[in-house]
Amino acid sequence: MVESSDERPTQHAIVNELELVEQARNGSETAFRTLYDDNVDRVYRLSYRMAGNADLARDFTQDTFLRAWERLDQFRGDSAFSTWLHTIAVKTALNGLRKHGRHGKREAELKDGTHMAPDRRRLDPLARDRLRGAVDGLKEIYRTVFLMHDLEGYTHPEIAAALGMAEGTSKARLFRAREQLRNALGEEMREYVR
Repeated sequence: MVESSDERPTQHAIVNELELVEQARNGSETAFRTLYDDNVDRVYRLSYRMAGNADLARDFTQDTFLRAWERLDQFRGDSAFSTWLHTIAVKTALNGLRKHGRHGKREAELKDGTHMAPDRRRLDPLARDRLRGAVDGLKEIYRTVFLMHDLEGYTHPEIAAALGMAEGTSKARLFRAREQLRNALGEEMREYVR
C-alpha cells in the first residue's frame, strides 16, 4: 500500500518525534510508548511480510522495540526516528529468519497479490501460489526491497536508509526483482508485476 504524501511525517511531526526520543532517552516510558504506538503497525506489517508468519512477526516486532529502547543513545537524528527504527526491524527480521532457518519459507499469503495487480482483482489460488513462489524464489537482497517497496509502500530513500545502501541501489534491486518475477511468472501473469 503506497502512502499518500499527507501521511508522510511533516516537519512538525519530525520535531515532535525528536522531542519524544529525547524524553525517552531521559527515561520517559510514556514518550517511548508514544513512539511505539506511532510505529508498531508499520513495523509489524514489515516483519510479517518478511517472515510470512504472525508469531514470528510479533517476536520480531517486540525484539525491534526492545533493541530500539536499548540503543536510543545511538539515534543521531540524521533521519526520522521511524527510518532508524525500520533499519532495526529489517535487521531483526533478517537475523531472526536466519536463526530459524526460514529464508524463502513463507506460510502466510501475500494479501492475494492485490498490491501488484493493476486492477486490484483477487487472484485465483493457483496464480496466488505461483506469485508467492516467485517472490519467495527471489534472492534475499531483491526480495527485501520488493516487499518493502511494492507491498509495504516504503520509498526508495526510506529503503536505502533502512538497509544501509544508496537510493540508486534500492531502485536497481527493485528493478531486478520485478524483472525476475516477470520472467518467473511468464507472459500470462506479467500484469501482476509492475
